[in-house]
Amino acid sequence: MNLGVPKERRPYEYRVGLPPVGVGLFVRHNHTVYVEREAGSAAGFSDEDYARAGAKVVYSEEEVLGRADLVLKFARPLQEELLLMREDQVVAGFLHLAAARQDKFELLRKNKITAIAYEQVVEDDGRRPILAPLSQIGGRMVAQVAARLMQIDHGGRGILLGGVAGVPPAEVVIIGAGVVGETAATTFAALGAHVTVLDVNMRRLDALQRHLQYRLATMLSTEYNLSRASSYADVLVGAVLVPDGRAPIVVTREMVAGMKPRSVIIDMSIDQGGCVETSRPTNHGSPTYIEEGVIHYCVPNMSSVLGRTASNALFYGAYPYLEAIAELGVEGAIAQLAALERGVSTLKGQIMHLQRADETARGAP
Repeated sequence: MNLGVPKERRPYEYRVGLPPVGVGLFVRHNHTVYVEREAGSAAGFSDEDYARAGAKVVYSEEEVLGRADLVLKFARPLQEELLLMREDQVVAGFLHLAAARQDKFELLRKNKITAIAYEQVVEDDGRRPILAPLSQIGGRMVAQVAARLMQIDHGGRGILLGGVAGVPPAEVVIIGAGVVGETAATTFAALGAHVTVLDVNMRRLDALQRHLQYRLATMLSTEYNLSRASSYADVLVGAVLVPDGRAPIVVTREMVAGMKPRSVIIDMSIDQGGCVETSRPTNHGSPTYIEEGVIHYCVPNMSSVLGRTASNALFYGAYPYLEAIAELGVEGAIAQLAALERGVSTLKGQIMHLQRADETARGAP
C-alpha cells in the first residue's frame, strides 16, 4: 500500500503523522511511504532521517496526497487538504469530527473519503490505545502550564503549587477521572498541591482513591459540588470526555464568575468543544484570555509543543491498526479489528460512528 505523510499546516502544529521509526517498519513490510519535505522538521525529524528509513521524500503536498492510499495525519485536515484528497482515499488522525465545521464534514461525505479518528479507536475493555498516551502527555503538561500561569508575571495569583512550610498549597480541582484527569491528579499531587477530583462515575473515583499513592479528595460531579469546588479552586482543569461526541458544558458562566480573581481554568476538553461555558479555542501563540476575571487556557493541540514525544507516542499506539489497514485494506482490517471499526467516522463517505454536535463548535477550524 502507498502511505502518505503530509506536513501539518495548522498554525502552531509541530507534530507529524508518522516518525521515521514508523517508516522503517512499513517499508520492511514492502509498503511505500511518501513523506512531504520538512514534514517532521519541527519535531526534530530531518528529511535525511526519513530517507534513511526508506521513505520517498517528495516536494509538495499535492504529490503526497495524490500518491497515497492511506494519508497519515496528526491533526484534522484543513479544508484545502480535503479538496486535494481523491475519492475512496483513507485518512487517519485525531479528527474530532464531532466538533468540526459542517462544510468539512460534508467534504468527507461528498468525496467518499474514509475517515479514521484515532480518538474513537476503543478496545473491548474500554481502553483507547491511541488516545491514551496523548492523554497522559496532556495530563502531565497541565501541571507545568498551571504552575506558570499562577505566576504573577503571567497574570496569576502568585501561588506555588506545593506551598512551603507554614503556607498552604494551591487548590486544584479536576473535573473528570479518565486518563487525562488521573494523570493530572497524580502530577499535581506529586508536586504537593491539594487536589480534588470530580466525576459522575463513583467506581472510577473509588479506584483513583485506592490506587493513587498520594492523598486527594474526590466528589461526585453534581451541579452543587461543581459550584462549590470551583469557588475555592486556584486551578480548575476540565477533563471531560464523551465518546464520539461533543463535550458537555459542566462549568457554567455563573460558576466561573464565582471563582477567585486571577485563578486559572485549563479546559482539556476544548478539542471536543470544551466543558466550560466561557471556553473558546486558543493557540500556542496566544494561549490565554481573561473572562469573568479568570485566566483561561484552551489550546486544543496542547501537546504540539512536545512534537517529538507526541509523534512517537501516537505511532506506538496506532501502528498495529495502521499495519492491519496496509496489509488487509481498510474493510478487511475493520472486519478483523473491532476497536478499529469503532474508530471509523465515515466509510467511503457513509457515516459510521459519529455523533454530530447540535451546533457547530465555536471557532473550530
